[in-house]
Amino acid sequence: MSIASEELFTPAPPATEPIAGPWRDLGPAPHCPIHARIARALLHRAVNRLPVRVELPDGSVTGAGTAGDPLIRIRSEAFFHRIGSQGLIGFGESYMASDWDTDDIEAALRPLVENVMNLVPQWMQRLKRFYVQHLPLSETNTVGGAQRNIARHYDLSNELFGLFLDETMTYSSAFFGPDDTLAEAQIRKMECLLDATGVRVGTQLLEIGTGWGALAVRAAERGATVTTLTLSRAQQQLARRRVAEAGMSGRVEVALRDYREVDGQYDAIVSVEMVEAVGAPYWPTFFRVLDRALAPGGRVGLQAIVLEHDRMLATRDQYTWVHKYIFPGGALPSVRAIDEALRTHTRLRIADSHAFGHDYAKTLGQWRARFDAHADEVDSLGFDTTFRRMWDFYLAYSQAGFATDYLDVVQLLLTRDGA
Repeated sequence: MSIASEELFTPAPPATEPIAGPWRDLGPAPHCPIHARIARALLHRAVNRLPVRVELPDGSVTGAGTAGDPLIRIRSEAFFHRIGSQGLIGFGESYMASDWDTDDIEAALRPLVENVMNLVPQWMQRLKRFYVQHLPLSETNTVGGAQRNIARHYDLSNELFGLFLDETMTYSSAFFGPDDTLAEAQIRKMECLLDATGVRVGTQLLEIGTGWGALAVRAAERGATVTTLTLSRAQQQLARRRVAEAGMSGRVEVALRDYREVDGQYDAIVSVEMVEAVGAPYWPTFFRVLDRALAPGGRVGLQAIVLEHDRMLATRDQYTWVHKYIFPGGALPSVRAIDEALRTHTRLRIADSHAFGHDYAKTLGQWRARFDAHADEVDSLGFDTTFRRMWDFYLAYSQAGFATDYLDVVQLLLTRDGA
């Protein structure tokens, strides 16, 4: 049975209690009049260079945009107080709190994301160490910290993810061919990784980052024996069920285990968009584990969301809205940072690389449309309006990032001889 079968995901009954999360703690905007005035000045400076229009609370409109460009409607002075006190974290929070709105959030965010490195004057950027927040120690990716960080996102609700993902339940970028549906493009992505790593009958495969089991089942259908690791109890539970329903329980072990606890060696290793959750201080450890666990002649297939190297260096120490509300402890590498970590700490080298960031923008666009179409079901699961606005901001911000090439996604083939 194919993992793409819609019969493999049957939502559980709706939650009866509200779901807990940091968005529940979003309170009124702080009163910061001086900072609010600075934020207002910075807003005018930024939008007067960008193809957007901004309607202020008094009804006046500013910005360099024309009638066909996105319109951001600031509904409350609280918008300036949140940004003044929290910067870009406050910008996201102000959307969650409905302090501003727009008809198409991805279109509105796109010019801001495209110019994010220039929104603040250079002299202020040089002083950012005095005002930018840093990752709290509680979100450091120790073994225990990683477990908590993963649970905060992936244990939210299997049913929630089932509302906007396709029937493969794949939560990473698809790789689209002509006329592919989202599910077909997800399968194409998985097959590319399995082909690149030579997964076939008899392969002993390690997967770091199970998701909900789609790739593990595809590999097992090729005749591989798969050990797949997750730190999410909710994912483990559903992945085991999906593996069983696909008839692959004898070939796939879904283990609740940290990557640092890997033992043994494997003919091939795959990891799809998990390195982003490792944290920059632990990149050397992660890659040493890959090197240690790969059998002689083996291959590693790594799919990763990446930044340009200079952007990574400029932002790597910052605590962001995404950290606070979506992916605690996360850090995006650059391809150069991955290459340097491999050369410094392992025998592995990048043998091949394929970037397809615009496919991620398309993937996210479809996820957003599905999420918005199931707003009532999201509510019925115990999530509130603040959560829905938070999630819509997250998906739209990510989509804008890939559409403008601020973000990219790559599949890397790692081998010991670089060939």
